[in-house]
Amino acid sequence: MALADSVPGVSGGTIAFLLGQYDNFINSLNDIVAGTIKQKKKAIRFLVQLMIGWIVGFILAVMILTSVFEQHIYQVSSLFLGFIVFSIPVVTREERKYFLGHGKNIIYMIGGIAIVVLITYLNTTATKQSSFDLLHLSVGTALYLFVAAMIAISAMVLPGISGSTLLLIFGLYVPVMNCIKSVLSFQLEALPPVILFGMGIVVGIVTVVRLVKIALERYRSQTVYSILGLMIGSLYAIVMGATTLEVPKEAMSISTFSIVFFAIGGIMIIGLQMLKKIQS
Repeated sequence: MALADSVPGVSGGTIAFLLGQYDNFINSLNDIVAGTIKQKKKAIRFLVQLMIGWIVGFILAVMILTSVFEQHIYQVSSLFLGFIVFSIPVVTREERKYFLGHGKNIIYMIGGIAIVVLITYLNTTATKQSSFDLLHLSVGTALYLFVAAMIAISAMVLPGISGSTLLLIFGLYVPVMNCIKSVLSFQLEALPPVILFGMGIVVGIVTVVRLVKIALERYRSQTVYSILGLMIGSLYAIVMGATTLEVPKEAMSISTFSIVFFAIGGIMIIGLQMLKKIQS
């Protein structure tokens, strides 16, 4: 989930959904806020295990993936294209009873596609990320960082929407990642913006999770159609990923597409499904 969340165009929520852990993930977050003592204890156990893996993945992403993403954008994008393309039939199979007989809800899928395409379009027209100096925070920049963190983490909870892409739109992806990388290198002058960003994440989780839980419980068919739309829309976001770099490149084309990395993405999905079967 952390590796996916760190790459613009891909959502960690998609990983949870594919592994059959999305409901457990959302319910655990909700129980931390509004559950009974017994529910809180169970949720804490699950979330601690998840958090350990997420932290390891995020550190790897910050230290390694950011440079790889810049230098090998088309290979990484091809990998995630394969990941999403092979994921779509998995999602439709897992949730088939909420798709079959609910064709009228296809409008929610179209809405999901439109949302991601619009976000991606705004991303490609956004101002350059390097304009924000997070090491010298003004009150306005601090508030902007806090609100952006709230919105970005809300997107990370949803399959198909990339919080990293939203940070790119806000012009904060590179500044935030650089601050986190500095803190991991014990450059503590970057700690205040990282703490502020973390506070925004906590507030965002508390406010959005309840809404997602209600949607999954009461409007499951509409929600899964929307999630499928978000995933389909993310294909466009990934193709356009190269245009969002600090030094923009051309969007992916047939000549820059890598079939090898696309296939690796598909193999990863097959591996995740095998892992899910072993767990069950």
